[in-house]
Amino acid sequence: MGIEREIKLALPPEQADAADRFFTGLARAPGRDVPLTNLYFDTPSLALARAKIALRLRMTPDGWLQTLKAAGTAQGGLHSRHEWETPVSNEALDFDALAAACDDDAALAALRAAQTELAERFRTSFVRRLWRLEFDGARIEAAIDRGEVTATVSGEERREALSEIELELLSGHERALHALTSALSAKVPGLAPENVNKAQRGYRLCAP
Repeated sequence: MGIEREIKLALPPEQADAADRFFTGLARAPGRDVPLTNLYFDTPSLALARAKIALRLRMTPDGWLQTLKAAGTAQGGLHSRHEWETPVSNEALDFDALAAACDDDAALAALRAAQTELAERFRTSFVRRLWRLEFDGARIEAAIDRGEVTATVSGEERREALSEIELELLSGHERALHALTSALSAKVPGLAPENVNKAQRGYRLCAP
């Protein structure tokens, strides 16, 4: 089991270039663009959402990954969640692999109960620009995500734009995340803590 710790910031689209310059200056190299598509699964009654877990398939340039995320916290843009991730061979969930990786009995029970009714409910498609940074004694992955969330509800296609920054702690103390956020905010106007994650945005689109 891993615990994901990251700060999410809402990024005004017109400030994306300023954020790019900030991270490139720290990394001393341009960011790497990675196109990502994420398919989120749930039952018609949204049983996984009620259990406060999220299940997704991610298409990356290197292949497919499946991820199960359990209930977490979000305060001031800092998100902490348990997650389990395993590779899969194609665009299909592998429940045996998830069961072997997941060590949270409640999350696993909710997944098994919902298994036969799962289907894609929404997806996110975006380009992630990535940097690996050394900052304040910590290793941090910085990302600018720009794209959209889409859902089809009763034949109606719904969309919401994505423009955000993620700062994920890879190693070191959590205080480095906050220090980097302060330095970034001093150079990029208009940033704001984002306590709503991409999955929550998708579920919001699915609402009647």
